[in-house]
Parts: sequence; C-alpha cells; structure tokens
Amino acid sequence: MDKASGWTSHDVVAVVRATLRVRRVGHGGTLDPLATGLLPVLVGSATKFADRLHTASKAYAAVVRFGTETTTDDREGSPRREARVPDVGRGEIDQALAAFRGEIVQVPPDFAAVKIGGRRAYAIARSGATVAVPPRRVTVERIAVASWRPPALRVLIVCGSGTYVRALARDIGRALGSAAHLAALRRAAVGRLTVEDAVDVGKIRAQGRSALVAELRPADDGLLEMDDRYRTADPEDVLHGWESA
Repeated sequence: MDKASGWTSHDVVAVVRATLRVRRVGHGGTLDPLATGLLPVLVGSATKFADRLHTASKAYAAVVRFGTETTTDDREGSPRREARVPDVGRGEIDQALAAFRGEIVQVPPDFAAVKIGGRRAYAIARSGATVAVPPRRVTVERIAVASWRPPALRVLIVCGSGTYVRALARDIGRALGSAAHLAALRRAAVGRLTVEDAVDVGKIRAQGRSALVAELRPADDGLLEMDDRYRTADPEDVLHGWESA
C-alpha cells in the first residue's frame, strides 16, 4: 500500500482487513503518520513473514530542513533549538554525511516506540518526564544528496532495521554546526517491494474488495533482496518527481 500522510500504519491495516473481510492482516514495518510511501501489508498465512520484512533493507526519500531542531525530530514537534542555516556547499555536506554511513551508533528520538523500563519512550515524553533513550547500533548502507537548496536538503537513504531517519536528520544538523529536523519522508522500497507497485488506499475504499484482490501478490515477493538501483543509481534519478510537503 502507498500510505498517505496523516494515516497510521494501523489505519491502513484496518482498511485492508475490513475490505477483504480477513482477520489475519499485519504490516511489514511501521511508518510514522507524517511519512508517506510503501507499507507492505500481509494477509493470511503471509503474516508469518512479517519479521523478514521488518529486518529487510529499506530505501527512503527524505527532506532535512535546517534552522530548527524539534522535540520529535520531525516537523510535527515543537521547536527545541534554533540555529543558523549552514553556509556550506555540496562538498562539505558530502563530507559530513560520510560519518553516517556503515554501522553507526544512533540515539532514537525521545518520541519513539522503544521501551525504557517497560514503558514506551513516547509515553514517558508525553508525560513531561525526562527521557533517556539508550543508543543503539544501526546500519546505513547509503546516504546520498539529491539536492541542496537551503534550508532544505533532499537525500536518498538505504538503511537496515531499527534506523530512525528522524534521528539522522537531527544528527546531520548537529554535524554541520546547525539544527535540523525531518520535514518530509517517503519510503520507496522494502526489500524488493517498491512504492511504484503500491496501491493507494483511496482507490481501495472507492473500488472495494475486487480491486484489492487484484493487487495481492505472492508472499515470496516479500523475501527477495532489494534492487541494486537504490544502492547505485544517481539519487536525483531515484527521487525524481517527488516533492516535499
């Protein structure tokens, strides 16, 4: 499914469940409400492959906006810190991004679903208490600049499971001596599945069960490795036509 901004991953699963009248429906990796793009939805016995999709490599188009760091590390949070937009060129940005490639240590956002002492970090943050989210090791296979038009940086990211793109946006801002947050995010791929082949929720709601049945794919499709184009192609070619909110 091609998730629209404002929808939760659970909202999309609920539409598929109600449309197909099937109880066993799940998804292959949560997308925040702000984000758009590919949300693999698993039906029936295919739900047993959910863990495989959760750990698959994922490709994202992201817009990092400089000038403000927020409480949630994305545009939905309140301003936490402000700084001047960095006066740098593509070369300096590429140098800064080099530190975020490979296996890195990342501190998830305060408003994250990770558990701390049995409670979700976002629940602690919403209560007004101080959140101490422990760092974790994640893998960023690729992070490449598509365009730099201050204050907005558009990047293509290929990463492993557990990576928070919101945290990458925050940390890129700090690495360039500024402040930044994630302004927009679109997931382009999960393993071999791509958003180009996804179906819009609006179409399913308008056309009903037969339209959704026609979009079902074999579960094996979710077990294939990511196409190399996300790892090698010019990022502007991959992100062409996608504009930020």
